[in-house]
Amino acid sequence: MAATGLYIFMAVLIALLFLAERRWPEAVTRLEENVLATLLALITIISFVQVIMRYGFNTSFNGALELTRILFAWLILFGMSYGVKMGTHLGVDAFIRMLPAKAMRAVAIFGAGATFLYAAMLISVDWAQVFGASSKGGAVVYWSKMYQLQLGLEDLKYPAWFSEPLGLEERVKRWIAYLILPVGLSLLGFRALQAMVHIARGERELIIAGHEAEDLVAENKNVLKGEDA
Repeated sequence: MAATGLYIFMAVLIALLFLAERRWPEAVTRLEENVLATLLALITIISFVQVIMRYGFNTSFNGALELTRILFAWLILFGMSYGVKMGTHLGVDAFIRMLPAKAMRAVAIFGAGATFLYAAMLISVDWAQVFGASSKGGAVVYWSKMYQLQLGLEDLKYPAWFSEPLGLEERVKRWIAYLILPVGLSLLGFRALQAMVHIARGERELIIAGHEAEDLVAENKNVLKGEDA
């Protein structure tokens, strides 16, 4: 039951994202950037405060390390779909660019399709049984187990002023922290499908930014010469 509800939630989320992006593309991009910036800022602030408390006052906040790890996981799992959208994932494209234009496009579409397949398999690999595979499980199954067991995190707890009025248990539930796993993978799959369409239409070349290293070398090729002079 939990898995079915999660699938519905993911489908609605992707549908709303698709509709919102068609109407307000710049606003959606800013929202994604703000989410990533907020997560990065929280990681930095929590780590800084923890260091000050530990070395300055010989104390620390319980659960700070676990919260930092969770926020970092959210940053990665949410950011990977943004990287596909903006084409900022680094990759090697030296061989691909040697191919004729049509062959390069076909390979680029295959790469985007492989990314979608990767996301689909991590979300749930049960569908592969249609092709004779015996694999089972995935992010949805794992999250559903956490939801059914209602296990709490090891160290991360709600503040008493927040949990007591609402009647919450002390420890934060694992399923709340792990929700980004299926959601982030569904966003990755959605962005990979978008990339496939855009590449097929000729609106973008690749799903990666493989030429970035070459650009950096070209921009800085005279730096060493200037230092020697």
